[in-house]
Amino acid sequence: MKRIIATENAPAAIGPYSQAVEVNGTLYISGQVPLVPETMKVIEGGIGEQTEQVMKNIEAILTAAGYTFADVVKSTCLLSDMANFKAMNEVYGKYCKQNAPARAAFAVKELPLGVLVEIETIAVK
Repeated sequence: MKRIIATENAPAAIGPYSQAVEVNGTLYISGQVPLVPETMKVIEGGIGEQTEQVMKNIEAILTAAGYTFADVVKSTCLLSDMANFKAMNEVYGKYCKQNAPARAAFAVKELPLGVLVEIETIAVK
């Protein structure tokens, strides 16, 4: 059975998608960008601040669905520039400390709202 996850503690979906969908003990979190949930504006600052906000948004969705970062099995990180990889990785590593999930990181031509980073996540119970 499919369960739609929505929380006010993460940015509302700004298109025809859900924050997350859970199916058979697997949680699929849509790509999160560095929007501050209360204002729906991109957080000020560089890649460090943006990655921190993205990870907070992911954490809020995980929590709303009854998961933690320990349940994360795969992340895909999209970057506006691979020169930002190291700084993104440092922040990401604070949240995925033990038993790190599988991960891919790509530079893409452009991200929504001109942000520097977007991360999608899959977690399993």
